[in-house]
Amino acid sequence: MIWTDNSGARHRLWRDTDRGIIAGVCAGIADYIGVEPMIVRLVAVLCLFFFFPPTIVTYVILAIVLRPKPPRLYADPGEEAFWRGVGIAPADTLQSLKRKFRDLDLRLVQMERQITSGDFDLHRQFRNLGR
Repeated sequence: MIWTDNSGARHRLWRDTDRGIIAGVCAGIADYIGVEPMIVRLVAVLCLFFFFPPTIVTYVILAIVLRPKPPRLYADPGEEAFWRGVGIAPADTLQSLKRKFRDLDLRLVQMERQITSGDFDLHRQFRNLGR
């Protein structure tokens, strides 16, 4: 069983302690928005220079509130890409799913057409003669 939050969403904001330096907050944010952790760390350092108290308070609160990322959250990279797409661009993910189901439906129609054709019965009868 995979540990998720109550909603069952796998792509959510986690603390990524494996790739994190202090508590994994910047690495978790980077993973969530799909950028390199170094970029988020640079933004955090810049925020420290200009907004020191709010940045420290926000980081500490996120380090306490966010759950650590489970070690095996996704079964494979394809599943991770799907859930990332759901979180970042749900409309694109929906269009991709519609396209996949439309392609599957067309394949099913072709198979039904092949099976219900008279040629299919004729070929099956020829195969049965050889037995």
